Amino acid sequence: MEVNLINIGFGNIIAANRVIAVVSPESAPIKRIIQEARERGMLIDATYGRRTRAVIITDSDHVVLSAIQPETVSHRLEDEK
Repeated sequence: MEVNLINIGFGNIIAANRVIAVVSPESAPIKRIIQEARERGMLIDATYGRRTRAVIITDSDHVVLSAIQPETVSHRLEDEK
């Protein structure tokens, strides 16, 4: 199985085939998902202190925060396939 990697900002990369969803962080349910992941130790903050613009949920139940727009992450996922 080939591993495709995508850049999620500031030189951070994730495995494209492990991504389930890329969502905006504004809604209350997503904020709850972020808080629960933080409490379980499953949150990866790749924002480098910047504003969170995309929340990436993986099949391993990790939640990754990114400072780039969800649309940008989506385009990069499409380009990798």
